[in-house]
Amino acid sequence: GKTEMTDAEVYAANVNSVVSINVTGTSGYNFFGQPVQTASAGSGFVLTTDGYIVTNYHVVENAETVKVTMYNGDEYDARYVGGDEDYDIAVIKVEASDLQAVTLGDSERLNVGDHVLAIGNPLGELTFSMSGGMVSSVNRAINVDGTPFNMIQTDASINHGNSGGPLFNSFGEVVGIVSAKLESTSSGSSVEGLGFAIPINDVISMIQDIMTNGYVTNKAYLG
Repeated sequence: GKTEMTDAEVYAANVNSVVSINVTGTSGYNFFGQPVQTASAGSGFVLTTDGYIVTNYHVVENAETVKVTMYNGDEYDARYVGGDEDYDIAVIKVEASDLQAVTLGDSERLNVGDHVLAIGNPLGELTFSMSGGMVSSVNRAINVDGTPFNMIQTDASINHGNSGGPLFNSFGEVVGIVSAKLESTSSGSSVEGLGFAIPINDVISMIQDIMTNGYVTNKAYLG
């Protein structure tokens, strides 16, 4: 967070803070009344040395088991702490100590053209891969399943399985949480170079709230 780093230095400094997440759950029942088992994968990053990990809500939603794998091969059973579906953020916890936590940056200081890097688990099997690109737009308003988000847009290669992973600036700081990829245009043609990340400044207070209370406590409600 103090000096600009090469891409290789950003990777070496942070890969031990990135995790691969594998989830199992149940999706309804088959013709014989037996539960249908599902499996999915995503990414996340270590926020505290005692095992709090940030990911996307949709990665761990309805999970029955959550397994976390570190870069060195260590595996942990993770406990779901809480999350917020509207902002697509979640916190899980593993019982560990002396983990390497990320350094958080200031997403408000990002400018179009800044260099950014994503480390994650694309396709659920290409673990701890890094891709890079530039910030294509800041405060890009997009809809994800009907929910509006102000996102960081980047041309860094992002695929299924990257969800929940960190987006780094050139100082090695986390400035976003990779959350979505625009798969196709309205015309049906495929697109390239469109990845999105949730700005860390928009959600860090919510993440801390989830760590403390298990949910976001300051959201408005009718009652």
